[in-house]
Amino acid sequence: MSTAPRRISKKRKFAKDGVFFAELNSFLQKELAEEGYSGCEVRVTPSRTEVILRATKTREVLGEKGRRIRELTSAVQKRFNYEDQAIELFAEKVPFRGLCAQAQAESLRYKLLGGLAVRRACYGVLRFVMDSEAKGVELIISGKLRSQRAKSMKFREGYMIKTGNATKHFVDKAVRHVLLRQGVLGIKVAIMLPWDPTGKKGPKDPLPDVVKILEPKDEDAEIEAVEAQ
Repeated sequence: MSTAPRRISKKRKFAKDGVFFAELNSFLQKELAEEGYSGCEVRVTPSRTEVILRATKTREVLGEKGRRIRELTSAVQKRFNYEDQAIELFAEKVPFRGLCAQAQAESLRYKLLGGLAVRRACYGVLRFVMDSEAKGVELIISGKLRSQRAKSMKFREGYMIKTGNATKHFVDKAVRHVLLRQGVLGIKVAIMLPWDPTGKKGPKDPLPDVVKILEPKDEDAEIEAVEAQ
């Protein structure tokens, strides 16, 4: 009796893919926190599943002679019941660290874990992000910052949009938690990306409310062209 592959409904497939991505992202976030993990991308091909890890320190992710990446591949393969050679992990360097919210949230987290003052750590991140040609940045730190009573501090610089469809393309966001002795601190980072026609630093399309004023045409040249006809 032949065992035909079981068909799965589209709803279940999307739910399954979402759970897989969430678990994988959570696992890699814990494992590669010190290497500046900045997200991953899953590409499914007919022969295998490819996972591209984005990190600021790709050399540490790969390890000596590719040992670390092989260990991570083996761990992911066993956790999600993949066959041999059915899943492959690749490392990719984040091209612009200052424009990546996840990289900056992780950087801020390590500064706070190292005992650096909140204001000093946040202003350092603000300066670095704005020097990387970002249009704007917003940091929110909440929890027991100094006293026993919890409060939140907000640090802003530049231009930041909050609503509309453009926020999906222009604003990069990240959330992290810092486990300190006095309690848990929450970190929210939002970076407004610049418009880049090449699509490297930011979205290719400009903001919808940007008005471009064209230079008026030369009337004398137009009159001469009409007369010549």
